[in-house]
Amino acid sequence: MYQPIENYGIVGNMHTAALVSKEGSIDWFCFPRFDSPSVFAAILDDKKGGRFQIAPAHDSFTCRQHYCPETNVLVTRFLSAESAGELIDFMPMRALSRQPVEEARPLVRIARSTRGIMCFRIDCFPAFNYARNTHETEVFPEGAIFRAPGLNLALLTSVPLEARGSGITAEFVLRDGESIAFLLCGLAPNASTPRPLAPHHAQTLMEQTVAYWRQWISKCTYQGRWRELVHRSALVLELLSYEPTGAIVAAPTTSLPESIGGERNWDYRFSWIRDSAFTVYGLLRVGLTDEATRFMNWIAARSHELDPEGTLQTVYGINGRRDLKEETLDHLEGYKASRPVRIGNAASQQLQMDIYGELMDSAYLYNKYVNPISSELWRDLRRMVDWVAGHYQQPDNGIWEVRGGPRHFVYSKLMCWVALDRGTRLALKRSFPADSGRWLACRDAIYEEILSKAWSEKRQAFTQSYGSNALDAALLMMPMVFFASPADPRILKTLEAIGRSPEHGGLLADGAVLRYNHAESKDGLKGLEGTFNMCSFWYVEALTRAGKTDPARLEQARMLFERIIGQANHLGLFSEEAGPSGEALGNFPQAFTHLGLISAAFNLDRALDGR
Repeated sequence: MYQPIENYGIVGNMHTAALVSKEGSIDWFCFPRFDSPSVFAAILDDKKGGRFQIAPAHDSFTCRQHYCPETNVLVTRFLSAESAGELIDFMPMRALSRQPVEEARPLVRIARSTRGIMCFRIDCFPAFNYARNTHETEVFPEGAIFRAPGLNLALLTSVPLEARGSGITAEFVLRDGESIAFLLCGLAPNASTPRPLAPHHAQTLMEQTVAYWRQWISKCTYQGRWRELVHRSALVLELLSYEPTGAIVAAPTTSLPESIGGERNWDYRFSWIRDSAFTVYGLLRVGLTDEATRFMNWIAARSHELDPEGTLQTVYGINGRRDLKEETLDHLEGYKASRPVRIGNAASQQLQMDIYGELMDSAYLYNKYVNPISSELWRDLRRMVDWVAGHYQQPDNGIWEVRGGPRHFVYSKLMCWVALDRGTRLALKRSFPADSGRWLACRDAIYEEILSKAWSEKRQAFTQSYGSNALDAALLMMPMVFFASPADPRILKTLEAIGRSPEHGGLLADGAVLRYNHAESKDGLKGLEGTFNMCSFWYVEALTRAGKTDPARLEQARMLFERIIGQANHLGLFSEEAGPSGEALGNFPQAFTHLGLISAAFNLDRALDGR
């Protein structure tokens, strides 16, 4: 009964999001925020999780799905020989809050017949608090109310509903051109029964939402070869942003597995410093400076909350909370029986040294291309860089958040080098006070250390950690952060090593890149995983930069890019990973992947144009 992960689209309002399957079923929805407990979670347990489906009452239909162009308004079409209909899903944006209905931040669904007579069926069976809480269902002429501890939801419609167990069901007939609207919203405990949403009002809300997203994406300056995919990626990133604070969730889901039946299942509904920093970089590339400012403000807010010694947490809640205690939900079977289902994330307690380099690089670029940073932010950044100078020799858990114990990960050392380099450059550019002499000495020491300890004569490549022979796709970032020239012999040899198939010691599997080889690098977890989409885009970008002096590599980059974007689903959405048959794996959609696509498309397009 489980839909493939790639069979879903996403709608949202920058507070929360819902996954809608090609069969018209909302199988994942947390309310009222991304990190709130789920209301519908059939994607994690088909029987217990709860769903909200609107679809034809008969089984003989074909499904199609698309977005209204340049928007996050999703259209699911149902086609049969006798009739055709569609389901339009969207969440109105805050910019439309003059309408009273917006204050409840609703989810709107419009069912419509577009040819002939179509009989629809609605099934709405909430399962509050990850299916841990019971609730009461009250049906009234204007819809239904679901009352659970701490949360009431109202489903408003003009269709007569029938209570069935803990949910509601109904069938209704629409003739050509007719439509019915459904509105799901929060309801205050003592609020009076709300009124249903009239079809013309729903249509107005949809038109306003379409206009909102089209106006927003019109600010994007990218006009290159892959404009539609880049715009879709930008729209996804905006959808995954939490409007009140500027945080971005890594993904709106939890525990979608990196391998079916495996234990590599994580909660990504939080904001990583790393992701936020990469977001600033990615959005600056395509001219979305206002959005880059919002994410920079999020980073600045976290920087104002440094620990006493000058350090940051790796990941925070979207409202800035620090306690992300990890626990398992043993009553849920997981997607296709992939246990455990986790909420919270223990990575918040890990030491990951790379985050300081990514943060400082973003601050440097933001200062250069958008707005000069404040003296107050510099005070905090200076403390961080001072801390890096005194602690870069520590082992850590690395970018991949391994659970096999700290190591001297080369990528972490590389990003410590970036933090010290960008800190020094920023202080010089703005004449900020800084211990520049110490920072430069530490930066140069890291450089020499990486060249001597990270290079493997056996592999003829830079490796994952000191003393290791394992490859790591994260080291594709070396030329991108200007640690080395893209045409440096060691960089080219590392590219060649990574570009071999896993059977021949490399990481390139059928045109996509693994993070690392699990046989060579133990990460403390059982099982395997798919190819990592972000790493595939990094590989394209590294080839692109090397291709400036080698046309063959540039052609290789273009061919691989076309191959990788073929991993997107029918809506242009990417998960975290891809399986051996091209199936989507991991949490979905994944912000990191869409950031990688934007950066790779931008640089590849410029290189192909000779710019």
